[in-house]
Amino acid sequence: MWQIPWSDRDLSRKSIPRSWFMEKNVTKDRIRKQTGRRGEDEACRFLVEKGHTILKRNWRSGSLEIDIISCDRDGIHFVEVKSRCAPLTADPSESVNMTKQQRIARAAGNFLNRIGTDIPEVAGMECFFDVVTVVFDRDSTEIEYYPQAYIPTYI
Repeated sequence: MWQIPWSDRDLSRKSIPRSWFMEKNVTKDRIRKQTGRRGEDEACRFLVEKGHTILKRNWRSGSLEIDIISCDRDGIHFVEVKSRCAPLTADPSESVNMTKQQRIARAAGNFLNRIGTDIPEVAGMECFFDVVTVVFDRDSTEIEYYPQAYIPTYI
């Protein structure tokens, strides 16, 4: 029996230039980042209309990130934004699972320890963990706000 000395995967990689694969991945990544950025912009507008003051956007502590940190008269809000384009296979809020919640809670603790003391509005405020989902359809944008979406008990 005759055998091919390399796999089909190797054959396809050899016959198509590597730059083609890279460009395809870069385009997908660019679209994903643009969708996320638009979703965060819409979420910020929505929160400001609700009376929030945006303190930070895309705050990072090492590999941890919080999309939006805002405050209102009730307290400080650590907001995770999930943006999707229609049609959807699942509710975007479902992707904020236990692991993601733990990472956001750790990042929030880091924020309060490092920067929270420098911002007088934050001192002594109650903390809330919210989720905002933004779904882009052709002609419309649907925003769902889940205040106090979860309470981290595992910090």
